[in-house]
Amino acid sequence: MTPTSSGYTGTAKALHWLIVALLIAQFIFAWIMPEIRRDTPATTLISLHFTFGIIILAVAIVRLAWRVTHREPEPEDGLPPWQTKSATIVHWLLYALLFVVPLLGWMDASRRGMPVEMFGFELPKLLATRAPGWGWTGDVHGLLANYVMLGLVGLHVAAALYHHFVRHDGVLKRMLPR
Repeated sequence: MTPTSSGYTGTAKALHWLIVALLIAQFIFAWIMPEIRRDTPATTLISLHFTFGIIILAVAIVRLAWRVTHREPEPEDGLPPWQTKSATIVHWLLYALLFVVPLLGWMDASRRGMPVEMFGFELPKLLATRAPGWGWTGDVHGLLANYVMLGLVGLHVAAALYHHFVRHDGVLKRMLPR
């Protein structure tokens, strides 16, 4: 399956919008769950947050595999080179965050002794409980998710809307479901 001249493949679109839906759910869970402190028990919301983080990581792996094995459509005609380059940089930074943020969250849960479960199975710990020198993982997880990822997603959305409503080109339409 190759991209059409006007858009991405159905698989690329499905993976993109699945990640969007998962991230929205993840941020809702993060917003309403209790703050995780030293002895916070793993409540249902915290467990959902952990589970969705692992699902996001798994879908990101599939999405990246698809991206590197299937070429994307050529950039729209008339786009300034700085916009094409900026879009590439933002996309690759978002891919990196889709890996780094869940892994840091998993590491922090492991360090805190909180189980990370998927469909009734406990996943292995990435760090020993109370592993010295790893207390920063939760803080960096939160900073990357709440500021860097949300900032880049906001920039990505703003650019798509700019192309659609100001430039009136087909950039946004290439990723929309038909």
